[in-house]
Amino acid sequence: MTIKTGFPNKADLPPYFNLDPAQAAAKLADPIDTARFAKAAAFAGRGRDDLARRGYAPDGLKRLRRFSTWEVCRYLIPVNPAHLRRVLRLNPDLPQGEGEGGSKWFSLEEVLALRDHFATEGAKERAYKAWRPEGLPAKVVAVANFKGGVGKTSTAAHLAMSAALDGYRVLVIDLDSQGSMTSIMGGKVEDEWKTVFPLLARDYALRLQEENKLREINGQEPFAFDETLTEALQVSPRNLVQKTHWPNIDLIGAQLNLYWAEFQVPVWRMQLRSWALWDALSNALNEGGLLDSYDLILLDTPPALGYLTINALAAADILLVPLGASFLEFDSTGRFFDMIYSTFASIEEGENRARRDNGLPEMRFEWDAVRALITRFDPAQQTDLANVIQAYFGDFMTTYRQEMTVMVGQAGEMVSGIYETDYRDFNRDTYVRGRETFDRTWAEVKELILGAWWRDQQMAEAEED
Repeated sequence: MTIKTGFPNKADLPPYFNLDPAQAAAKLADPIDTARFAKAAAFAGRGRDDLARRGYAPDGLKRLRRFSTWEVCRYLIPVNPAHLRRVLRLNPDLPQGEGEGGSKWFSLEEVLALRDHFATEGAKERAYKAWRPEGLPAKVVAVANFKGGVGKTSTAAHLAMSAALDGYRVLVIDLDSQGSMTSIMGGKVEDEWKTVFPLLARDYALRLQEENKLREINGQEPFAFDETLTEALQVSPRNLVQKTHWPNIDLIGAQLNLYWAEFQVPVWRMQLRSWALWDALSNALNEGGLLDSYDLILLDTPPALGYLTINALAAADILLVPLGASFLEFDSTGRFFDMIYSTFASIEEGENRARRDNGLPEMRFEWDAVRALITRFDPAQQTDLANVIQAYFGDFMTTYRQEMTVMVGQAGEMVSGIYETDYRDFNRDTYVRGRETFDRTWAEVKELILGAWWRDQQMAEAEED
């Protein structure tokens, strides 16, 4: 006869019951000292390099794949495949692609050359090239949120690639010392002097020079220039730009030492309180001529509202804030908006107080548009919460939600973008659905960019009249 005691069998207990302290202690290694972290970092570094090279060619370089006739006609140039083949036969001087028969494969450079031809010789009612007003500077788009893992880098990378496929000249600036964007773009950054750090240092050094001239006039001792500031004065933004495997995407990369800027910037600010540290990146983009050399500048920010992110937000024309459809990410994003308000309102208040005292016009920060964007979206599980988030953020939200698909996940594992992935590795429907995830995001962001350029153009023409 079995007597039931009301207690579960030992095997049925949760795993955190009946743990033996002595056995637990026996499993522990010796206490960890700081040197052990260096060993872990070295192992991780080798692993990171190995994983990153999954998307590289055998020689260790990243190369952009070719695009098939089907892709060119469906996604890149609005022409019928039969018409494209006919145009190529009649114009042997145009890029003919590689391959036999009707299916040819073209490099992006060749696609851009074909697009130029159709823009000149094609149907007048079709827009073969993306619109870009002459005489206006590039639009700067910052992708930011101080919560990690929300898809900032993935969103920024795919927007850069989307814009490049559209024919725009793109500069990507990696402001995150983790350097994930740099890895996706195949960048090589030896130290912090190949990041944006010297641009911040240069801006401070220039302002310090101006201050020292005033101090000299007033008979005061000038501030000292250390080796860092002296060297920064020799740096041009163009010297930091490196080519990528995309013909029309350039990169200013990042690496771990970039984080030093978060400690150095406030030290400089304490020495020279008049230095507008938030304008350092904007000044570099303006003074270095980068706003005239590109159509779009994308800023990938670290997961924190530090000095690098503040510079990115101040430089941006358009702010994109990715978040997942979860309560914690919604809550965190709301706090992020609150911190943006308090930070920039405080700057405005302090600056305008001084400007009023000196009879100068007041300043304020403005953005052409701000949009929160739901990423990694699962419509089967998250639609209700996404609708709630949409209701509360209102016109701050994009209408499209980036769905998480098999293709997106696999591209991430290969340290690549979905546009770099060969569609023949998937069935056609999987490729089309995966690509749509970022095509539709780009469509909304592109509309913001075009609208902002159009408004700027109208204002410029009104001022001329």
